[in-house]
Amino acid sequence: MMLENFLNRRTVLTAGSALLFGAALSPLRAQTNGGKLPIGTIGAGRIGSTIGGLWVKSGHKVLFSSRHPEELKDLVAGLGPLAQAFGDVVLLTVPYGALPQIGRDYTTQLKGKIVLDTCNAASARDGAVADEVEANGIGLISQKYLPGTRLVRAFNTMSYKIFASEANRPDPKLAVPIAGDDQDAVRVAAALVRDAGFDPVVVGKLADAKLFQRGGPGYGQQVSAAELKQKLSLPQ
Repeated sequence: MMLENFLNRRTVLTAGSALLFGAALSPLRAQTNGGKLPIGTIGAGRIGSTIGGLWVKSGHKVLFSSRHPEELKDLVAGLGPLAQAFGDVVLLTVPYGALPQIGRDYTTQLKGKIVLDTCNAASARDGAVADEVEANGIGLISQKYLPGTRLVRAFNTMSYKIFASEANRPDPKLAVPIAGDDQDAVRVAAALVRDAGFDPVVVGKLADAKLFQRGGPGYGQQVSAAELKQKLSLPQ
């Protein structure tokens, strides 16, 4: 029931108008606004609103979506006119158990999209899909349920409070690990991590995302890029 309510009540809100969810997943368009990508969020909870807000401040246009549109009004109003564009990149920040249904219902709209997957699996909340993650690694399972997307794991290792307080701190910046199979998508994700005020660390392919999933050695690490690479035995 939670998953059905999440998807059925989803509304996409811009700075003064409500849009259908599919609008956030419009076909990939040319970059605008000085090379800044329009970004859509699926989920505008604490992580989605925090990271999306940081992108807006850096000049990106961001379209926020939420199952509770009334909670977006103040957020969108505060961020101003940049919080109103369709998304060429999608930030996915929902309960992990929602991924299978999102993948089924929006296969066409998500196909070819760069999707930044921030979701973490928890057995108590997400059930059997969390068992799959534990057995096979979260990157591979996310790609299984989001076929056709250019998936990158990112922004999953710390709380929204850390992201909010540590963004754009003096060097060395806080490290954010990322992983993906599509190298162009990884490059876009790395640029977006920088635009949010952090230092991206490319851990490897989606299979390597298990290194920074919940319980992994890279999870919860509030460290610099050099320190994170050392912890994960990555080349400096």
